Amino acid sequence: MGERERPTRSAYVHWERATTRWADIDVYGHMNNARYFELIDTVVNNHLATATGVDIRTLPAIGVVAEVSCRYFAEVGYPEPVDLGLVVERVGTSSVVYRVGLFQGEGDEAAAEGRFVHVYVDNTDPARPVTPIPAEIRSAVEPLAGG
Repeated sequence: MGERERPTRSAYVHWERATTRWADIDVYGHMNNARYFELIDTVVNNHLATATGVDIRTLPAIGVVAEVSCRYFAEVGYPEPVDLGLVVERVGTSSVVYRVGLFQGEGDEAAAEGRFVHVYVDNTDPARPVTPIPAEIRSAVEPLAGG
């Protein structure tokens, strides 16, 4: 997909729905930027926790956020829910790059798309050196790889 193309629902593999709250909306009537990042973080970690069946915070290696960004295409507001599409762009030795599409209403084009990078670090070492992705996590993210 080109850098400026607006993604469509078909670009994503896993789906979750989030409700919007009155508190999500800023003075201009659209969703506050911080809420987009909360939703992006939540859909990734919900999927990991559900797909692995474990408390991902207690694994010997955990994913820390190394990068997060969002491209905005249309306003998202209250009270409609937001559909969150998730796809994995890349699985490396110690990192995973996700894309998260945010959709509101029945339209096929994303209102926004986030990019979210997890780098895995040793959860048993206070220095937290980078370490390979745990097998449980790899098994959870590889099926999300986009075509």
